[in-house]
Amino acid sequence: MARYYLAKGFFVSGSDLAGSEITEALKKQGAKIIIGPHKASNVPVDVDLIVYSAAVENKNPELKEAKKRKIKCQTYAQALGELTKKYFTIAISGTHGKSTTTAMISLILIKAGFDPTVIIGTKLCEFGGNNFRLGSSTSLGVNRYLVIEADEYNASFLNYWPKIIVLTNIEEDHLDYYRDINHILATFKEYIGHLNKDGILVANGDDENISKLKLKSQNYNLKFKIENLKLKVTGRHNLMNAYAAVTVARALKIPDKVSVKALNNFNGTWRRFEYKGMLNGAKIFDDYGHHPTEIKATLQGARELLTIRHKPYAIGHLWCIFQPHQYERTYKLFEQFVGAFDDADRIILLPVFSVAGREKESIKKKVNSQKLTNEIQKRNKKLRYKEKSVRYMDSFKKCATYLKKNLKKGDIAVMMGAGDIYKLTQGLVS
Repeated sequence: MARYYLAKGFFVSGSDLAGSEITEALKKQGAKIIIGPHKASNVPVDVDLIVYSAAVENKNPELKEAKKRKIKCQTYAQALGELTKKYFTIAISGTHGKSTTTAMISLILIKAGFDPTVIIGTKLCEFGGNNFRLGSSTSLGVNRYLVIEADEYNASFLNYWPKIIVLTNIEEDHLDYYRDINHILATFKEYIGHLNKDGILVANGDDENISKLKLKSQNYNLKFKIENLKLKVTGRHNLMNAYAAVTVARALKIPDKVSVKALNNFNGTWRRFEYKGMLNGAKIFDDYGHHPTEIKATLQGARELLTIRHKPYAIGHLWCIFQPHQYERTYKLFEQFVGAFDDADRIILLPVFSVAGREKESIKKKVNSQKLTNEIQKRNKKLRYKEKSVRYMDSFKKCATYLKKNLKKGDIAVMMGAGDIYKLTQGLVS
């Protein structure tokens, strides 16, 4: 949203407790960024709108100051929701695959001349390393199309009013907000109800939970026959994302040859099985995966790269270095996590990344990475996976030392997690 308002010519300021490559990039784009403890004086004298993260609590001094001065305040989802009413909005939703599918659809629309405005949850090299693109005047209308990644956390997507909804899959996640899968399904059902009578729903009918929604027959199911599609990104999950993107394109009367050309040139997104460099002759990939299903899908894709084409053996070992994200998720999906790493030969678990404002002390006492390591070891022993190793390491420093000593030529190492594990990755390949 900061990039959107900057591109529109507004003055933008913001604050964060800690700096990052994103805050530095925003500075270069013209935003005034304040790093450090939040305080009332950070709120500018002349300001029209305060947009804040859902993680910000009501007692936050900047939010309290804004409300005291009766400045309009909106969560990110509320601010984005207002934009969805002004554009022909295409919203991509689901537990997994949102960012990649949003990227694919955006690139197809750009190739087809639709020139969309895009707000996505990850950076794209095609957008100059940004997670935002501003559309311009086209023959199809001035800034007519908006493509967004519509997140289900905190039921954020209930703020959005799209013309097309893409539904990739539905699973249990964000269980610090949702009670159970039934609560999740009911919220998705309400969200789909935001489509008007002319709206289009592109849904993966093969997904077990989506099928429980009993969607209307006139909605588009994913189309599985696409000629000449040769993706650079691996894994069946990316093939499904591509099917969703082409289905949307067909609904907009975009020829398949245009879609296929855009998809075949797609190099992937930031931190989605992103190749980072070499260490000891091993290839290092960085991945945002933090849900058991995402871990499985990414490791299956990595296994495809590792195995020599047409021959039933691999040239090296597949490593997964995983930083669990949030104690609540780790606890409630514990058994699923235990069975998520079967494709990896070498597994290293790091301490759980604690998410500020979303953790319960009672849960933190019940689960940790050492317990998860122990259970994976028990499972591997039971299944007689004698060649697989699982170990816990309590710091990035120890892990880096171990990897530098033990990674070999031909290996693939996937550094995985939604926390700050990318810092470990940067240290290995810098």
